[in-house]
Amino acid sequence: MSDSSTSEVSTGVAESKAAPKASVFSRVFSRNGHGRAPEIETKPTGPPKSVWREYFESAVVTVIMALFGMTFVVQAVKVPTGSMQNTITIGDHLLVNKFIFAPGETLPFLPQREIRRGDIIVFKYPGNKYDPHGDDRPDNKPIVTNYVKRVIGLPGDHIRMEGRNVMVNGKPLLEHQLEAVDNNDKAPLDIKSTTARKPGEAYEVYYNPDFVEGDYPIFRKDHEGDGRELVIPPGKYFVMGDNRNNSEDSRYWGFVPRELVIGRAMFVYWSYDESAPSNGNPLFDFFLNTRWSRTGTMVK
Repeated sequence: MSDSSTSEVSTGVAESKAAPKASVFSRVFSRNGHGRAPEIETKPTGPPKSVWREYFESAVVTVIMALFGMTFVVQAVKVPTGSMQNTITIGDHLLVNKFIFAPGETLPFLPQREIRRGDIIVFKYPGNKYDPHGDDRPDNKPIVTNYVKRVIGLPGDHIRMEGRNVMVNGKPLLEHQLEAVDNNDKAPLDIKSTTARKPGEAYEVYYNPDFVEGDYPIFRKDHEGDGRELVIPPGKYFVMGDNRNNSEDSRYWGFVPRELVIGRAMFVYWSYDESAPSNGNPLFDFFLNTRWSRTGTMVK
């Protein structure tokens, strides 16, 4: 009895002990003293990749990422006209944020929002249904040519013009007005007089000192307005250029539909002075005529 119980207890104790750890030398020698057999190297399955194949795969991934970014995130545009001078000059190359105004419901954790008054937007030119002859130019094709303007009126706003003042919902829009002349159609405007910026004037607009209030077709009774004032329809925006005496905008051809808006102008990634004379060498022209001070500046 005692022997059997003793053996059962000792057996249980033996089974509860931890297994001995392998010696360091066991990694080098097997139990019989001979060296361990070398591990069989496993070769990757499939044909080996050549250098050209690796380069090709990297190029394909790069192109896909670039196309994705250009389609949904950013787009590069060049400014060929002076309608936004001096905020944006002729020869500026801009990066446009396409994601910020992405269609659909905005989510709080994504950098999306609705279009605001004062935003500088890039959009497809909607065309001038009141004077379609101007759309025959090859550089002014509707739904093809990109325009850059500032948002002045939002859906539902009442807009009218009183001299230099833009009246929005019965109140003058807060804009810092400066007098400037255009001495060269590709050079920045020459500022003639300045005034102190008042509170709330977030951006600058430019008027010719000899400004005379014009006749803007969009306000006519047979177009959109009642002869003096108009109401912006749902899903559309009223835009104007900062160079107010040299900008064909919503005052002439009407509203910008929401679906034609590409995005918001972010910053100047390169600016070339097209008014500067050529040096006869493209490389010299690049370094000497590039506006280095504008490179990297934000568009406001």
